[in-house]
Amino acid sequence: GKNCSLLQEMDVIQKQDENCYCYVQNRTIHLQYLWSTLQIKISSREKFRFEPISEKNNCRNSETVFEFAACAVQIFWKPETCTETFLSIKQYGEDVCFKIQPFKIEPYIVRVKREMLDGKLLFLFVAGIFLFHFANSLSRSAKFFYFSGIILGVLALLVFVLLTLKRFIPRHSTFWILMSGSWMVSLYFIYCFKENIQWLWSEQKNYLLGYFLAVGITSFAICYQHGPLTTELNITLFTWMLQLTAFVLIYFGVTIPHVAYAVIAVSLCSKGLCYPLGAACHIARKMKHHFKSRKMVFKYLTEEEYREQGESETIRALEELRSFCRSPDFPSWIAISKLQAPHRFAAFVLGSPHVSAAETKAHDEQYGIGSSFLEEQLFETRAQSGQDEPANSVHEEDEENENEMHTQIPFPYAAELL
Repeated sequence: GKNCSLLQEMDVIQKQDENCYCYVQNRTIHLQYLWSTLQIKISSREKFRFEPISEKNNCRNSETVFEFAACAVQIFWKPETCTETFLSIKQYGEDVCFKIQPFKIEPYIVRVKREMLDGKLLFLFVAGIFLFHFANSLSRSAKFFYFSGIILGVLALLVFVLLTLKRFIPRHSTFWILMSGSWMVSLYFIYCFKENIQWLWSEQKNYLLGYFLAVGITSFAICYQHGPLTTELNITLFTWMLQLTAFVLIYFGVTIPHVAYAVIAVSLCSKGLCYPLGAACHIARKMKHHFKSRKMVFKYLTEEEYREQGESETIRALEELRSFCRSPDFPSWIAISKLQAPHRFAAFVLGSPHVSAAETKAHDEQYGIGSSFLEEQLFETRAQSGQDEPANSVHEEDEENENEMHTQIPFPYAAELL
């Protein structure tokens, strides 16, 4: 990296000779760069070769078998020359270096700009959250089963073929060994496909579409022939695989690994807390039912209780009214200006009854026992019952005898009412 030019944001470099470039990551973590990427665009009117430079060019320094296989394949995996290429660099990732080799003396331009919100990263993150929380319901959906089979067949063809031929493999140990190797090879091809998707789409578009169409139709036909999952064990395994895939999407959907780990931990805790929360809700419902008050029983008042309650409530309300009228907030002068008998109002506030003796006597004469109002109501009811007797004469003989017994009662009507 000592002989390479260092790239920075908003750089626009124009050169025509062979050169290498490096972008050194800023190690200071800022949350505003959670879904931010650096976009590098190399364009020229003539073809050039874009060659990534890695610090692990020597495959003998590889620590794992997967790193050795990736290094070995990368040596032979050389993309075709092109006139334009794009490079997306994650924030807080590894330092990136590459070499530009023009075939002719023709200037090429290297543009560097930052995209604060990368839609691809945000989509991966949201898809991972959604897939994790709805994995249980999605694993029981037949449509999602077919869709997953198509995706698995396109991206991991070896794994899909091995799952299809599982019944022909006699030993489980042999199957799991082959499955592990198939997953490693498939993951590496997915990585290579992701790194060279732009070149493949621009130069090998027809072959790429043919592969997607042929493998997708074949995968759907095989999944449709076998049918969706029915046993609870297979559904559980499918759910776990979806949740593991969700963790991978969450990890690759953010630029800060610590945030990804925190989100994964919170997701696991939220799934694990559903059982104690459910138990707590069940206990709370039981306690609420145990301490729940009994159903209210309505008791109807007798006429005497109704009269006593009315008198007591009237006395209480009158006392509250007197207290309010004695308070400093009461607009006494405004009230006195609108009253016809201010002296009577003052006597009421000081404790006198709100109804005078003359008014009580007049009310008893009009509405009390033996009053003209009660007599009018009684005689009016008596007259209506007398008019209904001729209409009831057409009834049966037993009803006529019953009416005669009622008319022969020797008590007067007023006494009967009392």
